[in-house]
Amino acid sequence: MAIRVSIVGASGYGGGELARLLAVHPEVQLVHLTAETKKDEEMSVLFPNLAGFVEGKTVEADATRLAADSDVVFLSLPSGVAMKLAPELLKEDAKVIDLSPDFRLKAPHLYDRWYKMAHASPEYLDEAVYGLPETHRVAIRTARLVANPGCYPAAAVIALAPLLQSGKVTRTGIIVDAKSGVSGAGRGLSMGTHFSEVNENVKAYNVTTHRHTPEIEQELSEVAGESITVTFTPHLIPMTRGILVTAYVPLAQKTSTADLMAVYREAYSSEPFVRIVTEGLPQTKATLGSNFCDVTVRVDERAGLAISIAAIDNLVKGASGCAIQNMNLMFGLPEETGLNVPGLYP
Repeated sequence: MAIRVSIVGASGYGGGELARLLAVHPEVQLVHLTAETKKDEEMSVLFPNLAGFVEGKTVEADATRLAADSDVVFLSLPSGVAMKLAPELLKEDAKVIDLSPDFRLKAPHLYDRWYKMAHASPEYLDEAVYGLPETHRVAIRTARLVANPGCYPAAAVIALAPLLQSGKVTRTGIIVDAKSGVSGAGRGLSMGTHFSEVNENVKAYNVTTHRHTPEIEQELSEVAGESITVTFTPHLIPMTRGILVTAYVPLAQKTSTADLMAVYREAYSSEPFVRIVTEGLPQTKATLGSNFCDVTVRVDERAGLAISIAAIDNLVKGASGCAIQNMNLMFGLPEETGLNVPGLYP
């Protein structure tokens, strides 16, 4: 029997990507596609690439109807909205996969500090499972509320987890330098993502204040078994999709690139969507449109640093593809179902 799926926030980039991937998922029936600002519009008009694959108009979100008709509801909404809607769905026995940041952080006070809002449903934060399969696979399988990772944290945690578990690096002085395409800012209009502002331009933004910082630190701290602090600096680059993370960690002992590559191969040997790059370096073009994360590591002996590099598509492994991977786990399907396709190149 097909899994009945609804998407709340189907008119945004994340929702549209969910619809694209779920439309060809062999075990899924799309039930409701909701949108508040683009209500009563044809999905094939909102997303011309979906013509012939996803038919019908977007509707207004009704929690009772969504829960009654759906086995799982994906929430692709701005921060602060899902924390109010998800509890209504859970009380009606629908499973929820939230692509917003509303349930990612375990400490309620962090929402006051980083999101400038009090959490509306803090009682659900402990229950929510952080949805990065590479680190939380077992818990995801039995979850009813999954907090899908942010795009930067997904790449950063995959890049850094093997290093922190290896004992070969320090747990201090970690720098995460990241670049993202413009689609990471969403579909809404803003001066900062206007074509004329972004084209032929690269700029850092939200230096020391980016909201993904506590998420990266939370997940790396769990991996390391102690509190981790990182310096995280994101950059906006003039392309549509993709994230490239370059992370720098001081070495704790003498080691080589070959030694650390062996660590990564062992750590990710059974991961269906992590590819260890041995020839060349990860690049965003190689992951475009796919759920893969390409990762590698190098040792700078002169500087005493391990340098890990990871590339993902921010809308797939950084959002919708990872969410579907989580759904597959929650419903006992092979993780690759509906997702095991190569990226687009060139």
